Amino acid sequence: MTQTPTAHSPAQGQARAHFTVPAKHPMVTVLGSGDALLRVIEKAFPAADIHVRGNEISAVGDAGEVALVQRLFDEMMLVLRTGQPMTEDAVERSIAMLRASENGEGDGQETPAEVLTQNILSSRGRTIRPKTLNQKRYVDAIDKHTIVFGIGPAGTGKTYLAMAKAVQALQSKQVNRIILTRPAVEAGERLGFLPGTLYEKIDPYLRPLYDALHDMLDPDSIPRLMAAGTIEVAPLAYMRGRTLNDAFIILDEAQNTSAEQMKMFLTRLGFDSKVVVTGDVTQVDLPTGTKSGLRQVQDILEGLDDVHFSRLTSHDVVRHKLVGRIVDAYEKYDSENGTENGSHKGHGKAGHKGK
Repeated sequence: MTQTPTAHSPAQGQARAHFTVPAKHPMVTVLGSGDALLRVIEKAFPAADIHVRGNEISAVGDAGEVALVQRLFDEMMLVLRTGQPMTEDAVERSIAMLRASENGEGDGQETPAEVLTQNILSSRGRTIRPKTLNQKRYVDAIDKHTIVFGIGPAGTGKTYLAMAKAVQALQSKQVNRIILTRPAVEAGERLGFLPGTLYEKIDPYLRPLYDALHDMLDPDSIPRLMAAGTIEVAPLAYMRGRTLNDAFIILDEAQNTSAEQMKMFLTRLGFDSKVVVTGDVTQVDLPTGTKSGLRQVQDILEGLDDVHFSRLTSHDVVRHKLVGRIVDAYEKYDSENGTENGSHKGHGKAGHKGK
């Protein structure tokens, strides 16, 4: 796309940008079905007048906005060249990244195309990729560090991306086994009231980990891998006294560990292993007076060599758009009212916050 000052408009600071879509890319891949992608772009850049004629796209208007439109189409073409389609969500996230960079809010050189085309794992006809800049940095940190903490609200892909990296590490023989664990806090409170064996009582609480595995592996292979010990899904209490070598270990829902449990878990680390700890410090289900190990560990290990903290925000939520707005609304309410998830700090039981 080329940008030139407009010759016909007297308005100061206006510019024109022109872009030709290569013939090998059908316009529907750029504009979307029913021009859905074009509408997203027009809504995001109200100060630019965007026109399409054949395979020619032009934008006229505010110089800064036109420059961003130019960069957006350049990034979209880089993504399309990899064979990956552009979606409305991908366009919106690309625009958000470009605006953050333009406003000086970005602190790195990663481009939208670099974020959106980084493949983590391909399974059963679908590819798992980061969708935001923070997610890409989280995935990169897992590659570079032995222990990584992924901290952020629900729906930011903390556990899902960690699981994808674990499966990738197993398939590439970087590790010999995957160990997935959670503190069974909620189940533990009510175990006596549930029917069945201890495993049957705890199993529903571990079910989200199984669900993610089924997305990434052939479901028929999972029982075989679990029977062989190649994949283990177990409550955190089962980790005590063990040394975990040659393993990719994920501790999920880590906000529900006590300080003692967190120390116990981290000291299970053996040779040639990697640890990812995920959690949301705003959704602690521990009894009042019990300090969250995930909150405390940030003060203890921040800055330690080969330990990394990745912090995701509502902008990294990859569920329904409303989830991100809900997260922001709760944070605003809590900051205005001095509460935590709608409950007064230090009053009542902290263990029943919605998820």
